[in-house]
Amino acid sequence: MRNRILGFGLIAILLVTTILAGCSSSKSIEKNTSTDNTKKDELVLAFNSEPQTGFDPVIGWGRYGSPLFQSTLLKRDDDLKVVNDLATDYEVSEDGKTWTVHLRDDVQFSDGEQLTATDVVFTYEQTLESGSVVDMNALEKVEAIDETTVVFTLKEAQSTFINNLIATGIVPEHAYNESYAENPIGSGPFKLVQWDKGQQLIVEANENYYGKKPNIKKITFLFLTEDAAFAAAQAGTVDLAHIPASFSQKRVPGTELKAVKTVDNRGIVFPYVESGEMTEDGFPIGNDVTADAAIRHAINIGVDRQALIDGVLEGYGTPAYTSVDGLPWWNPETVIADGNMEEAKKILEEAGWRDANGDGIVEKDGLKAEFSLYYPANDEVRQSLAITVADMIKPLGINIKVEGASWDIIAQKMYSEAVLLGWGSHDPHELYNIYGSDNAGVEYYNTGFYKNDTVDQYFEKALRALSEEEAIEYWQKAQWDGTTGLSAKGDAPWAWLVNIDHLYIVKEGLDIGHQRTHVHGHGWPATDNIVDWKWK
Repeated sequence: MRNRILGFGLIAILLVTTILAGCSSSKSIEKNTSTDNTKKDELVLAFNSEPQTGFDPVIGWGRYGSPLFQSTLLKRDDDLKVVNDLATDYEVSEDGKTWTVHLRDDVQFSDGEQLTATDVVFTYEQTLESGSVVDMNALEKVEAIDETTVVFTLKEAQSTFINNLIATGIVPEHAYNESYAENPIGSGPFKLVQWDKGQQLIVEANENYYGKKPNIKKITFLFLTEDAAFAAAQAGTVDLAHIPASFSQKRVPGTELKAVKTVDNRGIVFPYVESGEMTEDGFPIGNDVTADAAIRHAINIGVDRQALIDGVLEGYGTPAYTSVDGLPWWNPETVIADGNMEEAKKILEEAGWRDANGDGIVEKDGLKAEFSLYYPANDEVRQSLAITVADMIKPLGINIKVEGASWDIIAQKMYSEAVLLGWGSHDPHELYNIYGSDNAGVEYYNTGFYKNDTVDQYFEKALRALSEEEAIEYWQKAQWDGTTGLSAKGDAPWAWLVNIDHLYIVKEGLDIGHQRTHVHGHGWPATDNIVDWKWK
């Protein structure tokens, strides 16, 4: 690995230098970066995930980290509590179907135009009509009562609708068109200056911003591969670089390594039902091996999660037991004692799984305990996790056949074979998406066709609650209520493995503030508090 990194370094440095020098058509970045030690209000950041669809909240921009260019009605603070942003207050009716939001009257877009309730209505109507990844299915209509009052009417009560108010950036009706994603105008802390696709994004502080003024006035985001980002950090041409765990043991002089805890999880989703059915698209559903609860429980108990963290993630991660570990709606009772092979063997034996012919694979009623585990072939971390788990579980007599494939192939196999997937959100609705029986077979949601009527009832109560606080009890009971639940203590439709720390090489003197628990994503969650970043 060392030779590969160092060998790539010269190419990366030349690439970064070329990008920076190429900005002379607008403003020279090469002379004005913070590496010069004369400009303490500028940054150069290396991220490896460029937003392919641009910067339009209507189609999903801003779900993972700050929308940068746009403001939202509400937001979460460092403790993940809901606080105001554009809103000054909001009320929910007794039946939970009417949400009234009151707006600030001092907000301007970056072009100087006033933001009013009509812009909020326009944004949500556009999002509702877009059919994008933003889920607005609960919304029936949205109306502006006056310039600072918006009323949302839902089809039925839904406590998680508040997350739409948190995650949806407001766009200007007067400046929204087909090119908005490439040239966004908003009321957020920054405004777009230049986007060179595949290379860089340049932003500057929005002088019209109503909130806390950013300490950093100019930021250049370089879209580099992990190798190139690391080499750029070595060369001192970037102030912060997002890196994978495989690079974490190599220290870079003049920098420090920041590890941020996350709910960016990885786990194995099992086909929960027996084989025999087909999807509407003709893909097989179910797997007779993983449909047996003993197989799923044995794997959950047998996997040594800390060993995965130490061996695959270089120590940078935490064990995962659900998709919401550590969040306010997590149930800590879902934690299990793992790495216990003797207990795992006992579970299999009591369920009738035995090695009848001495080939090392247990079987039951003539069915061998073997199945395929798919992972995206271009993801080294998932590959390593899959291979390591298969090796860990082999002594139990369970044969996991690891298969790397494209997402297109996985989409055909994921209802009948196990898949190593990842989730992680500050929205508890994701629990319902992953485990709710209504979502069985819906895209990448409940791929295993998991169904538990009691869990579904808890979901219904959580969704119909009048506040996030009231809903927490039911989200937690859905995970484990002492008798049943969606976690490994209950039905174990998943074997959650790890939450991956997000790692950043940060130049000495750069303070990136308090990083709240990161969600799924690469690089961009770090920008959630970017107005607080500063040079010491």
